[in-house]
Amino acid sequence: MVQAPQISSPIGLIAAGGVLPFAVADSLTARGIRPVFFALRGVCDPVLVARFRHHWISIGQLGRLAKLLRTENCRDLVFIGALVRPALSEIRLDWKTLRAMPSVLKAFRGGDDHLLSSVGRILEKDGVRMVGIKDVAPDLLMPAGCLTRAVPSDDADADIARGRDVLQALSPFDIGQAAIVIDGHVVGIEDIEGTDGLLARVSRLRGDGRIRAKAGRGVLVKAPKSGQDLRFDLPTLGATTIDGAAAAQLAGIAVIAGNTLVAEPQSMVEAANKANLFVVGLPA
Repeated sequence: MVQAPQISSPIGLIAAGGVLPFAVADSLTARGIRPVFFALRGVCDPVLVARFRHHWISIGQLGRLAKLLRTENCRDLVFIGALVRPALSEIRLDWKTLRAMPSVLKAFRGGDDHLLSSVGRILEKDGVRMVGIKDVAPDLLMPAGCLTRAVPSDDADADIARGRDVLQALSPFDIGQAAIVIDGHVVGIEDIEGTDGLLARVSRLRGDGRIRAKAGRGVLVKAPKSGQDLRFDLPTLGATTIDGAAAAQLAGIAVIAGNTLVAEPQSMVEAANKANLFVVGLPA
């Protein structure tokens, strides 16, 4: 078994959107590790980040980030939160980023996992260690087993197996981390719109009569890509995912235990029980 790295304090958090960066910060603080936020301008929530020591940076300011990391004595760094893939024209280029442009351009030619891992390697050349949520906040990872009153039926188990097979087959293309399968039919694959967009699309297809399966059938399956650097872009599950699955009239959600982030587990389980959806953590 690979031993988790010893995390230093303070630890740097490159914080994008959503509540997950702050759930991670609270988890670290509870264990006596001080987080320092490097909040992405225009993306990270300014109200929530005000509770913590923080600096604002723009996407592409690698030089400013490196200087701030040294000033704050942050030797470990984690990237967390939702971020829409930026266009090259939206990146604020400083001198360090310009010097790394060949690597940056190469990183943009792949999928999101390739992009994040490539940027991580650029940062590590400055002596910073990139770590993942599995290292810094393991309490936020999905446990194994079913968390809800509702449990998967035999038909749902078959849909889960089909979804896992589909995601495994798509892994080399670095497309998405989620699929929806209803009665053995793959009705949707996650793309640039993300999981919420995928669920909304299936909801529209049901409303338009394009999906004729009864309500309460089908499963959202989420899994990291095969060979993915698990320090970056793990699948995420929360109360909004439950709302989307309920609107899509699915039976439940299946994710990989230990490799999926759950930002607000209590709210998620309460919402799932209210909607009569199952949420299950699968073995890796």
